[in-house]
Amino acid sequence: MNAHEIDYNIHGEEMQYVEIELDPQESVVAESGGFMMMNDGIVMNTIFGDGANKEPGLMGKLFSAGKRLLTGEGLFMTLFTNEGSGKKKVSFAAPYPGKIIPIDLSEIAGKFVCQKDAFLCAAKGVSVGIEFSKKLGRGLFGGEGFIMEKLEGDGLAFVHAGGNMSKKELQPGEILKVDTGCIVGFTKDIDYDIEFVGGIKNTIFGGEGLFFAKLTGPGTVFIQSLPFSRLAARVLALAPQTGNKRRGEGSILGGIGDLLDGDNRI
Repeated sequence: MNAHEIDYNIHGEEMQYVEIELDPQESVVAESGGFMMMNDGIVMNTIFGDGANKEPGLMGKLFSAGKRLLTGEGLFMTLFTNEGSGKKKVSFAAPYPGKIIPIDLSEIAGKFVCQKDAFLCAAKGVSVGIEFSKKLGRGLFGGEGFIMEKLEGDGLAFVHAGGNMSKKELQPGEILKVDTGCIVGFTKDIDYDIEFVGGIKNTIFGGEGLFFAKLTGPGTVFIQSLPFSRLAARVLALAPQTGNKRRGEGSILGGIGDLLDGDNRI
């Protein structure tokens, strides 16, 4: 194997974290901000690019970092290496309520395509790159734009799904239609396209957007019930509009209900 062989345990139900066990000189690479805790003896280093073994030299690192900029991520990632004696553990937490999904790239022909903010961490040697859409319609209306993230190699990677996660195994020619924001990722043989919802009433009043994501097998698809964009939109809709004033939540009285509750702040 080119990637380091790591062991892991996933803890929790709604707010999960993954605990990774490293042998001496084994490493795991992670996005900035995902770190939770680690044993003494593990050394943390900020690296340029994704740390994949197959990209030595300055130009390789610049190319790797450039790919990360296109996906909306930062130039740098963090490498955690066990430089002590004996096994050590390091943990990474999910950024919001949901599920952490382990992806063994050696079992899926070495490639997994996912949305740009799904990646959490991976064994050193896994390449974190970009996947360009070759279809104009998917790029313009697919919800993820022309660029998604791809994980390549033969090691373990971990991605995060918001809310609950559904794993679908599609047979050759089998089609699954999904909200564009609900896709976590899929294996490399899945054909990803978009389809117009259709119907004037559906388009104008349906509230589900103009397009479905159309996924055609064979392959495996991971679907999330709560995309972060949907969660953020709901939070924003309930946020105070001006100063400390708030809207009456779930009440037909609205602001009058706030006065009756004793919240008469202006």
